[in-house]
Amino acid sequence: MIIYRGLDDIQPLPNAVVTSGTFDGVHRGHQIILSRLTEVAQASGGESVLITYWPHPRTVVSNDSQNLKLLTTLDEKIELLDQAGVEHLVVIPFTRSFSELTSEEYIRQILLDKIGTKKLVIGYDHRFGRDREGGFDYIQAHQSEYGFEVEEIPRQDVEAVGVSSSKIRAALNEGNVHTANLFLGRPYNLTGTIVKGRQLGRTIGFPTANMQVDDPSKLIPANGVYAVDVEYAGQTLGGMLNIGFRPTVAGTHQTIETYIFDFDKDIYGEHMTLRFREFLRPEQKFDGLPALVAQLKHDEEAARKVLES
Repeated sequence: MIIYRGLDDIQPLPNAVVTSGTFDGVHRGHQIILSRLTEVAQASGGESVLITYWPHPRTVVSNDSQNLKLLTTLDEKIELLDQAGVEHLVVIPFTRSFSELTSEEYIRQILLDKIGTKKLVIGYDHRFGRDREGGFDYIQAHQSEYGFEVEEIPRQDVEAVGVSSSKIRAALNEGNVHTANLFLGRPYNLTGTIVKGRQLGRTIGFPTANMQVDDPSKLIPANGVYAVDVEYAGQTLGGMLNIGFRPTVAGTHQTIETYIFDFDKDIYGEHMTLRFREFLRPEQKFDGLPALVAQLKHDEEAARKVLES
Protein backbone atom coordinates (compact mmCIF):
# COMPACT_ATOMS: atom_id res chain seq x y z
CA MET A 1 0.00 0.00 0.00
CA ILE A 2 1.27 3.44 -0.94
CA ILE A 3 0.65 6.04 1.76
CA TYR A 4 0.31 9.77 1.03
CA ARG A 5 0.42 11.94 4.16
CA GLY A 6 -1.25 14.94 2.62
CA LEU A 7 -2.09 15.94 -0.94
CA ASP A 8 1.24 17.39 -2.09
CA ASP A 9 2.86 14.18 -3.33
CA ILE A 10 -0.07 12.43 -4.98
CA GLN A 11 -0.46 12.52 -8.75
CA PRO A 12 -3.76 11.73 -10.53
CA LEU A 13 -4.05 8.00 -11.16
CA PRO A 14 -5.15 6.68 -14.56
CA ASN A 15 -8.07 4.63 -13.18
CA ALA A 16 -8.71 5.50 -9.54
CA VAL A 17 -11.53 3.71 -7.70
CA VAL A 18 -12.07 5.74 -4.56
CA THR A 19 -13.83 5.65 -1.22
CA SER A 20 -13.49 8.02 1.71
CA GLY A 21 -14.29 8.29 5.40
CA THR A 22 -12.80 8.23 8.88
CA PHE A 23 -12.93 4.41 9.12
CA ASP A 24 -12.33 4.47 12.88
CA GLY A 25 -12.03 0.86 13.98
CA VAL A 26 -12.06 -0.56 10.42
CA HIS A 27 -14.96 -2.66 11.70
CA ARG A 28 -17.19 -5.17 9.92
CA GLY A 29 -19.36 -2.43 8.44
CA HIS A 30 -16.29 -0.74 6.99
CA GLN A 31 -15.07 -4.09 5.72
CA ILE A 32 -18.16 -4.39 3.51
CA ILE A 33 -17.23 -1.10 1.84
CA LEU A 34 -13.57 -2.11 1.50
CA SER A 35 -14.51 -5.44 -0.02
CA ARG A 36 -16.71 -3.74 -2.60
CA LEU A 37 -13.98 -1.16 -3.32
CA THR A 38 -11.57 -3.98 -4.14
CA GLU A 39 -14.15 -5.78 -6.31
CA VAL A 40 -14.90 -2.66 -8.37
CA ALA A 41 -11.20 -1.84 -8.79
CA GLN A 42 -10.36 -5.35 -9.94
CA ALA A 43 -13.34 -5.55 -12.30
CA SER A 44 -12.41 -2.29 -14.00
CA GLY A 45 -8.65 -2.80 -14.00
CA GLY A 46 -8.28 0.15 -11.68
CA GLU A 47 -6.46 0.91 -8.44
CA SER A 48 -8.21 1.23 -5.09
CA VAL A 49 -7.82 4.51 -3.22
CA LEU A 50 -9.02 5.33 0.27
CA ILE A 51 -9.15 8.90 1.55
CA THR A 52 -9.16 9.31 5.30
CA TYR A 53 -8.57 12.16 7.72
CA TRP A 54 -6.40 12.80 10.75
CA PRO A 55 -7.15 13.97 13.34
CA HIS A 56 -10.73 12.70 13.49
CA PRO A 57 -13.03 15.42 12.07
CA ARG A 58 -15.11 15.53 15.24
CA THR A 59 -12.09 16.67 17.23
CA VAL A 60 -11.94 19.75 14.99
CA VAL A 61 -15.57 20.70 14.37
CA SER A 62 -17.50 19.30 17.34
CA ASN A 63 -18.08 20.76 20.79
CA ASP A 64 -17.58 17.33 22.41
CA SER A 65 -14.13 16.82 20.91
CA GLN A 66 -12.50 16.33 24.32
CA ASN A 67 -14.80 13.38 25.03
CA LEU A 68 -14.19 11.54 21.76
CA LYS A 69 -11.98 8.48 22.14
CA LEU A 70 -10.93 6.46 19.12
CA LEU A 71 -10.96 2.75 18.38
CA THR A 72 -7.82 2.92 16.26
CA THR A 73 -4.77 5.13 16.25
CA LEU A 74 -3.59 6.34 12.85
CA ASP A 75 -0.86 3.68 12.73
CA GLU A 76 -3.36 0.94 13.64
CA LYS A 77 -5.77 2.14 10.97
CA ILE A 78 -3.02 2.18 8.37
CA GLU A 79 -2.07 -1.41 9.22
CA LEU A 80 -5.67 -2.63 9.05
CA LEU A 81 -6.34 -0.89 5.72
CA ASP A 82 -3.16 -2.42 4.31
CA GLN A 83 -4.35 -5.85 5.43
CA ALA A 84 -7.71 -5.17 3.73
CA GLY A 85 -5.94 -4.74 0.39
CA VAL A 86 -6.20 -0.98 -0.13
CA GLU A 87 -3.59 0.03 -2.72
CA HIS A 88 -3.39 3.79 -2.11
CA LEU A 89 -4.10 5.52 1.21
CA VAL A 90 -4.44 9.29 1.29
CA VAL A 91 -4.30 10.74 4.82
CA ILE A 92 -5.56 14.33 4.69
CA PRO A 93 -4.75 16.57 7.68
CA PHE A 94 -8.19 17.65 8.89
CA THR A 95 -8.17 21.32 9.77
CA ARG A 96 -10.79 23.99 10.30
CA SER A 97 -10.07 25.43 6.85
CA PHE A 98 -10.37 21.99 5.21
CA SER A 99 -13.75 21.54 6.92
CA GLU A 100 -14.95 24.70 5.15
CA LEU A 101 -14.57 23.19 1.65
CA THR A 102 -17.92 22.95 -0.08
CA SER A 103 -18.94 19.63 -1.61
CA GLU A 104 -18.27 21.15 -5.05
CA GLU A 105 -14.76 22.21 -4.00
CA TYR A 106 -14.07 18.84 -2.40
CA ILE A 107 -15.08 16.98 -5.56
CA ARG A 108 -13.14 19.17 -7.96
CA GLN A 109 -10.02 19.87 -5.88
CA ILE A 110 -9.60 16.47 -4.17
CA LEU A 111 -11.43 13.76 -6.08
CA LEU A 112 -10.75 15.07 -9.58
CA ASP A 113 -7.67 17.34 -9.62
CA LYS A 114 -5.58 15.48 -7.07
CA ILE A 115 -6.66 11.84 -7.45
CA GLY A 116 -8.27 11.60 -10.88
CA THR A 117 -11.29 9.64 -9.63
CA LYS A 118 -13.02 7.43 -12.21
CA LYS A 119 -15.31 5.54 -9.83
CA LEU A 120 -16.47 6.45 -6.34
CA VAL A 121 -17.77 3.84 -3.88
CA ILE A 122 -19.48 5.18 -0.74
CA GLY A 123 -21.69 3.96 2.08
CA TYR A 124 -25.37 4.89 2.02
CA ASP A 125 -24.98 7.50 4.77
CA HIS A 126 -21.63 9.01 3.70
CA ARG A 127 -21.53 12.81 3.67
CA PHE A 128 -18.77 15.25 2.74
CA GLY A 129 -18.13 18.95 2.29
CA ARG A 130 -19.03 21.88 4.52
CA ASP A 131 -21.90 21.07 6.88
CA ARG A 132 -21.94 17.55 5.37
CA GLU A 133 -23.84 18.94 2.40
CA GLY A 134 -22.60 16.43 -0.18
CA GLY A 135 -23.66 12.82 -0.60
CA PHE A 136 -24.73 10.15 -3.08
CA ASP A 137 -27.76 12.09 -4.36
CA TYR A 138 -25.68 15.20 -4.97
CA ILE A 139 -23.00 13.35 -6.94
CA GLN A 140 -25.53 11.32 -8.90
CA ALA A 141 -27.36 14.49 -9.91
CA HIS A 142 -24.08 16.04 -11.16
CA GLN A 143 -22.43 12.89 -12.48
CA SER A 144 -22.21 14.06 -16.08
CA GLU A 145 -20.39 17.23 -15.00
CA TYR A 146 -17.74 15.38 -13.03
CA GLY A 147 -17.12 12.51 -15.40
CA PHE A 148 -16.90 9.70 -12.86
CA GLU A 149 -19.28 6.97 -11.79
CA VAL A 150 -20.63 6.66 -8.27
CA GLU A 151 -21.85 3.54 -6.49
CA GLU A 152 -23.66 3.56 -3.16
CA ILE A 153 -23.42 0.58 -0.81
CA PRO A 154 -27.10 -0.12 -0.01
CA ARG A 155 -28.37 0.58 3.48
CA GLN A 156 -29.44 -3.04 3.94
CA ASP A 157 -25.93 -4.33 3.14
CA VAL A 158 -24.30 -2.17 5.81
CA GLU A 159 -27.08 -2.43 8.39
CA ALA A 160 -27.22 -6.20 8.02
CA VAL A 161 -24.17 -6.42 10.28
CA GLY A 162 -25.62 -3.86 12.71
CA VAL A 163 -22.23 -2.27 13.33
CA SER A 164 -21.07 1.29 13.90
CA SER A 165 -18.07 2.88 15.56
CA SER A 166 -20.40 4.49 18.10
CA LYS A 167 -21.87 1.11 19.08
CA ILE A 168 -18.39 -0.33 19.57
CA ARG A 169 -17.32 2.62 21.72
CA ALA A 170 -20.46 2.21 23.84
CA ALA A 171 -19.78 -1.52 24.30
CA LEU A 172 -16.18 -0.91 25.38
CA ASN A 173 -17.24 1.83 27.78
CA GLU A 174 -19.41 -0.82 29.45
CA GLY A 175 -16.63 -3.43 29.46
CA ASN A 176 -18.54 -5.49 26.90
CA VAL A 177 -15.53 -6.66 24.90
CA HIS A 178 -17.44 -9.68 23.59
CA THR A 179 -19.79 -7.44 21.59
CA ALA A 180 -17.01 -5.03 20.63
CA ASN A 181 -14.85 -7.86 19.30
CA LEU A 182 -17.79 -9.31 17.40
CA PHE A 183 -18.44 -5.95 15.72
CA LEU A 184 -14.76 -5.36 14.99
CA GLY A 185 -14.17 -8.84 13.64
CA ARG A 186 -11.06 -9.11 15.84
CA PRO A 187 -10.06 -8.49 19.48
CA TYR A 188 -9.88 -4.86 20.58
CA ASN A 189 -6.32 -3.85 21.43
CA LEU A 190 -4.24 -1.36 23.37
CA THR A 191 -0.57 -0.70 22.64
CA GLY A 192 1.81 1.15 24.90
CA THR A 193 5.08 1.43 26.74
CA ILE A 194 5.84 -0.36 30.02
CA VAL A 195 6.54 2.13 32.79
CA LYS A 196 7.38 1.80 36.48
CA GLY A 197 4.49 1.83 38.92
CA ARG A 198 4.39 1.39 42.69
CA GLN A 199 5.59 -2.22 42.26
CA LEU A 200 3.12 -3.50 44.86
CA GLY A 201 2.14 -6.48 42.72
CA ARG A 202 5.45 -8.24 43.11
CA THR A 203 5.16 -8.07 46.91
CA ILE A 204 1.94 -10.15 46.79
CA GLY A 205 3.01 -12.64 44.14
CA PHE A 206 1.39 -10.89 41.14
CA PRO A 207 4.03 -8.68 39.46
CA THR A 208 2.42 -6.53 36.78
CA ALA A 209 3.51 -4.63 33.68
CA ASN A 210 2.17 -1.09 33.97
CA MET A 211 1.29 0.28 30.53
CA GLN A 212 1.22 3.86 29.36
CA VAL A 213 -0.92 3.92 26.20
CA ASP A 214 0.87 5.47 23.22
CA ASP A 215 -1.96 7.68 21.99
CA PRO A 216 -4.05 9.62 24.55
CA SER A 217 -6.98 9.68 22.12
CA LYS A 218 -7.25 5.85 22.22
CA LEU A 219 -10.34 4.52 24.00
CA ILE A 220 -9.55 2.63 27.20
CA PRO A 221 -12.30 0.11 28.09
CA ALA A 222 -14.25 0.25 31.35
CA ASN A 223 -12.47 -0.31 34.65
CA GLY A 224 -12.31 -3.96 35.60
CA VAL A 225 -10.42 -7.21 35.16
CA TYR A 226 -9.99 -8.83 31.75
CA ALA A 227 -8.44 -11.91 30.17
CA VAL A 228 -6.00 -10.73 27.51
CA ASP A 229 -3.53 -11.96 24.95
CA VAL A 230 -0.19 -10.19 25.37
CA GLU A 231 1.96 -9.56 22.32
CA TYR A 232 5.55 -8.81 23.25
CA ALA A 233 8.78 -9.21 21.27
CA GLY A 234 7.15 -11.45 18.67
CA GLN A 235 5.55 -13.71 21.28
CA THR A 236 1.90 -14.14 22.21
CA LEU A 237 1.49 -14.72 25.93
CA GLY A 238 -1.50 -14.96 28.22
CA GLY A 239 -2.39 -12.57 30.99
CA MET A 240 -4.97 -10.89 33.15
CA LEU A 241 -5.39 -7.16 33.03
CA ASN A 242 -6.68 -4.70 35.59
CA ILE A 243 -7.86 -1.27 34.48
CA GLY A 244 -8.75 1.05 37.31
CA PHE A 245 -7.78 2.98 40.42
CA ARG A 246 -6.79 0.05 42.72
CA PRO A 247 -9.03 1.10 45.62
CA THR A 248 -7.74 -1.68 47.90
CA VAL A 249 -4.28 -0.08 47.96
CA ALA A 250 -5.52 3.55 47.89
CA GLY A 251 -4.67 4.21 44.26
CA THR A 252 -5.01 7.81 43.11
CA HIS A 253 -5.10 7.51 39.31
CA GLN A 254 -6.18 5.06 36.65
CA THR A 255 -3.63 2.39 35.74
CA ILE A 256 -3.45 -0.36 33.11
CA GLU A 257 -1.64 -3.28 34.74
CA THR A 258 -1.13 -6.75 33.30
CA TYR A 259 -0.03 -9.87 35.13
CA ILE A 260 1.64 -11.88 32.35
CA PHE A 261 1.39 -15.61 32.92
CA ASP A 262 4.58 -17.67 33.16
CA PHE A 263 6.76 -14.64 32.46
CA ASP A 264 9.57 -13.10 34.51
CA LYS A 265 11.52 -10.40 32.67
CA ASP A 266 12.28 -6.74 33.21
CA ILE A 267 10.62 -5.02 30.27
CA TYR A 268 10.50 -1.39 31.42
CA GLY A 269 10.62 0.98 28.46
CA GLU A 270 9.54 -1.69 25.98
CA HIS A 271 6.38 -1.91 23.87
CA MET A 272 3.53 -4.34 24.37
CA THR A 273 0.09 -4.89 22.84
CA LEU A 274 -2.92 -6.21 24.76
CA ARG A 275 -5.74 -7.95 22.91
CA PHE A 276 -8.94 -8.14 24.93
CA ARG A 277 -10.53 -11.57 25.10
CA GLU A 278 -13.12 -11.40 27.90
CA PHE A 279 -14.34 -9.21 30.76
CA LEU A 280 -14.00 -11.10 34.05
CA ARG A 281 -15.35 -8.76 36.74
CA PRO A 282 -15.70 -5.10 37.71
CA GLU A 283 -13.04 -3.40 39.79
CA GLN A 284 -13.82 -3.60 43.51
CA LYS A 285 -12.34 -2.72 46.88
CA PHE A 286 -11.31 -5.63 49.10
CA ASP A 287 -10.95 -5.76 52.86
CA GLY A 288 -7.17 -5.92 52.90
CA LEU A 289 -4.42 -7.58 50.85
CA PRO A 290 -5.22 -11.22 51.81
CA ALA A 291 -8.72 -10.87 50.35
CA LEU A 292 -7.28 -9.21 47.24
CA VAL A 293 -4.73 -12.00 46.75
CA ALA A 294 -7.43 -14.65 47.11
CA GLN A 295 -9.50 -12.92 44.42
CA LEU A 296 -6.50 -12.54 42.12
CA LYS A 297 -5.96 -16.30 42.29
CA HIS A 298 -9.56 -16.82 41.17
CA ASP A 299 -9.07 -14.24 38.41
CA GLU A 300 -5.97 -16.01 37.16
CA GLU A 301 -7.78 -19.33 37.02
CA ALA A 302 -10.71 -17.77 35.15
CA ALA A 303 -8.43 -15.94 32.71
CA ARG A 304 -6.41 -19.07 31.94
CA LYS A 305 -9.62 -20.96 31.13
CA VAL A 306 -10.73 -18.22 28.75
CA LEU A 307 -7.41 -18.15 26.96
CA GLU A 308 -7.29 -21.92 26.61
CA SER A 309 -10.72 -22.04 24.96
